Amino acid sequence: MTAQKSTEPMDPIYEIAVQLAKSVDADAVLLLRESSVDLDRLKKLVGRRRKLIIAGDTIEDLAGAEETELETVLLNMPEAPVYDKLTHALLTSIANEQLAPGADVIALYCGFEAGQVDSVSHIRLDDHLGRLTARDLRKLGTNVPLETLKTVVDLAVEIGREGREGKPVGTILVVGDSRNVIKSSEPLGFDPVKGYNRRDRNIQDLRVREAIKEIAPLDGAIVVSSDGTVDAACRYLNATAANVTLSKGLGARHWAAAAITKKTKAVAVTVSESNGTVRLFHKGEVLLRVEPFRRAMKWKDFEYEPPQTDE
Repeated sequence: MTAQKSTEPMDPIYEIAVQLAKSVDADAVLLLRESSVDLDRLKKLVGRRRKLIIAGDTIEDLAGAEETELETVLLNMPEAPVYDKLTHALLTSIANEQLAPGADVIALYCGFEAGQVDSVSHIRLDDHLGRLTARDLRKLGTNVPLETLKTVVDLAVEIGREGREGKPVGTILVVGDSRNVIKSSEPLGFDPVKGYNRRDRNIQDLRVREAIKEIAPLDGAIVVSSDGTVDAACRYLNATAANVTLSKGLGARHWAAAAITKKTKAVAVTVSESNGTVRLFHKGEVLLRVEPFRRAMKWKDFEYEPPQTDE
């Protein structure tokens, strides 16, 4: 496929999309490209104020985009539904820092007929990513209420993205079946949540979530009941990992998470200290992986080397 240039008027669908982008002050226009289009003219139509991102299943779909100095996303998923393609294109754009996680995007795509751009959508990434996570959580089929599980996952993503005081943080939260989880663990020492009333330990409370961020750097797991009450912290999980199989590169925290979910009915949520990735474990397996996309800026000391003096 080539980037065709033509003197003919562009399809009105492109003009409608750009008008919508201007009216809602969108950050970018995303085109799922399946047919020829004059990219240079489209770029001028979109203007300099917002990005134009071209996504396609093949290198041919992206032909001409680089010459026109446009951002591109290679999907390589020709048989996938349009919704999945859009989601993948948006997530990849965020991971590549082409889009911010909270961006507003106008998407152009072939919704009804292959090879014919006929659909326009206004996508608010904050809302879209939230719905995506909730939809994935529903598929897990656990006994943990969705509201509790999503709150824990959102909290874990915040920890993975922000760290604490400019430093990355790794932690593990075990949700549900807390009685058996506590039986299969032991305290590592001081428990910072011990002695508080149950109503003062529920993760739906913003103050409790902020407190969890403070204790996340401490060693051991944080145990959360199905109703969202933080039952214990700084727990050493001593379930055996003999029958657990994980991918290479995952450390002791992930093995412990897999083992405790193999032994109990709990769900374990881990935050990787190295890259902030959040993983959900259930029945000894990784069922969901969530990338934090953006980490908090880490300030470094100014490196200064004094000038040498002649002796």
